[in-house]
Amino acid sequence: MPEATFDDLDALSTEELRERAFALARHRVDVGFFWSVLKHLPDADEASSLDGAPNTVGPTIDEAVALWREFTGHGYDPESEPLLRAAFIDYLLKHPDEAAK
Repeated sequence: MPEATFDDLDALSTEELRERAFALARHRVDVGFFWSVLKHLPDADEASSLDGAPNTVGPTIDEAVALWREFTGHGYDPESEPLLRAAFIDYLLKHPDEAAK
């Protein structure tokens, strides 16, 4: 199978890119890739800021749910989608031999 080019990958939906990049990262057992994606999602800072105060639990759960939904491709934030697409494409281009499997 020929290697995908940037243009080939850029023509795919963000969800297709996410699925391909995540499948490759699972195959490579690349926890670092997942962590880098998670760190760059807009709700990551808020979801990790639980300070133990009772009034922060509800909002933090909502932020964690929003973070999980975006991480799993169930609603991309318009501001972070271009960054996620770039990360997915970059990852797939850096590992073309494994991405083609």
